[in-house]
Amino acid sequence: MRIETHGQDIEVTAALRDYVETRLERLQRHFDQPFEVRTLLRLDKPDHRAEATINLAGRTLHADAAAIDMYAAIDLLADKLDRLLMKHKERQVDHHRGAGLARGGEFG
Repeated sequence: MRIETHGQDIEVTAALRDYVETRLERLQRHFDQPFEVRTLLRLDKPDHRAEATINLAGRTLHADAAAIDMYAAIDLLADKLDRLLMKHKERQVDHHRGAGLARGGEFG
């Protein structure tokens, strides 16, 4: 997994970059193939915003979060991305299982 972190109206310090990478590491457990995460941290007074775009094979997922401070926004973003990836994975699995069950029912 490759994580790119950019800042808009805010300097991305080493501590912020490490925090983003630490929080988003858990996303890798959902898929075996490598994917890319682009993160944008910005100040939208009075809130801090964190946005991310995930590029999977043939699919792009996007999420954003806002909070009082940047670390809280990153936490919310990581939770949203986790749920988004689980939903995406379930859709793939359910789609294939549904097709198999329908075929099995017709011939069974």
